[in-house]
This record gives sequence, structure tokens and C-alpha cells, in this order.
Amino acid sequence: MSQELNIPKAKRLEVCLTPALIPLYKVEDYIVVIIDIFRATTSICYGIENGAEAIIPVSQVEECSAYREKGVDYLLAAERDGEIVAGFDFGNSPFSYTKEKVAGKTIVLTTTNGTHALHLSRQAKKIVLGSFINLTAICNWLKQQNENILLVCSGWKNNFNLEDTLFAGAVVEQLKDSGFRVDDPATAANDLYHVAKDDLDKYLKKTSHSERLKALGIEKDIAFCLNVDLTTAIPILDGDRLVKLQ
Repeated sequence: MSQELNIPKAKRLEVCLTPALIPLYKVEDYIVVIIDIFRATTSICYGIENGAEAIIPVSQVEECSAYREKGVDYLLAAERDGEIVAGFDFGNSPFSYTKEKVAGKTIVLTTTNGTHALHLSRQAKKIVLGSFINLTAICNWLKQQNENILLVCSGWKNNFNLEDTLFAGAVVEQLKDSGFRVDDPATAANDLYHVAKDDLDKYLKKTSHSERLKALGIEKDIAFCLNVDLTTAIPILDGDRLVKLQ
């Protein structure tokens, strides 16, 4: 009688190219990394680095507004289509998340894409946020986790975008030789990263979202979001709050 081999399954490293594809994955089997390079995950990483006590992501503008009635001194941040929603403290520009503005504060945030992707992933084992500004820190942490990893690109209104996919490829580049089994979207994202890595700014000038942001006169946000390793802070979802991973 042949003896059954007890061969451990390789950890999976996979890329979900848009939030519309999240239902194809059993997210409870993964650590999920939410990616929204222009600009939500970049701004959240920067805010956590700069001492924000917590950032509460919500899906809808109305949910964000409702926090006015809770009797706590929240900062309310709402963005739609790249612009600050009227009546809110700020949107999701990283320059709104400086120490002077956010240290010691709790921020309630809703954005067009990033918070949407996060809420669709809430059943994951853990949810962390990735951006170029914490690239090495999050990759080093992921290497230490004995779990499947799903990189979720927030895209643009449920569609594919270049900047999030490119960042996913940068993560795959650092993790692919660490014992993971890589799927086709992850391979494609990594190939794209190799095309763009020598000049991220030049390559990402092709993106439709960068064109939207330029039309709003905020090119400086784009440049900031492409800085690599400004921080070692990793935001992690704890209940309904994003806090600094300890």
C-alpha cells in the first residue's frame, strides 16, 4: 500500500485586480493588503506615521457625517472623484495628514475607492494597508506571516488601474522568492513593475487617475505618493479602526 505523503501546501500570494473581483476569493483564508496609491492608503500610512491615534474607514459620506453627532472630537475626511466633499475637514491628500493636523486625533474617512475595497474585505484574517511610502516595511512583515496573502487593488470605481497594480507588482517582487505560490495576476503585476520600476513617475503619468488629479491642480500629491520608504508604519484594521501595527 502506498504511503500518503504529508506535503504542506505552499502559501499563496495572489493579486485581486479590482474590488469587483473580491467575491471570487474566500477572503477569510488570507491576510489582505489594501492598495490605493492615489491616494487613500498613502495618506493613511502617512497619518498613522504622524501620530494619528486611529483612522476609521467608512463606505459612505453619510456614515462619515454621522460621526458629528457622537459627541467626540473626530476629524471628518471625505473624498469623491478626487475632491473634498463640501462641509468636511479634509479629503485624502497626504498633505492633510501632517503631524500638526492629525497627531493624537481620530479621523473618520471615506474615499471613492480605498475604503470601498477595505469594506468588501472585512472577513479577512487580517487587513493591512500598503503604499510605496511603507513598501519595505510591509513586505518584511508579510514575509514573516505564515499565511496566504491577497493584494487587493482598489482600482477606480471597480475598474482596473495601473498605479495599484504596479504597487502590487513591487510587493510580489520582494515576496516571490519567500516560499509563496504566485497566481497569474500577481505574475502580470510583477511583469508590469519591471517595465516601470526605473522611472515610476514617468510610467504613471499614463494613468487616468493621475490625469484626474492633475486637472484638480494637485500634481504634488502624485509626486508624494511615489516616494518609497518614507515610513515603517503599517496600518492594521483593529475592529473598525485602523491603527499602527505594533
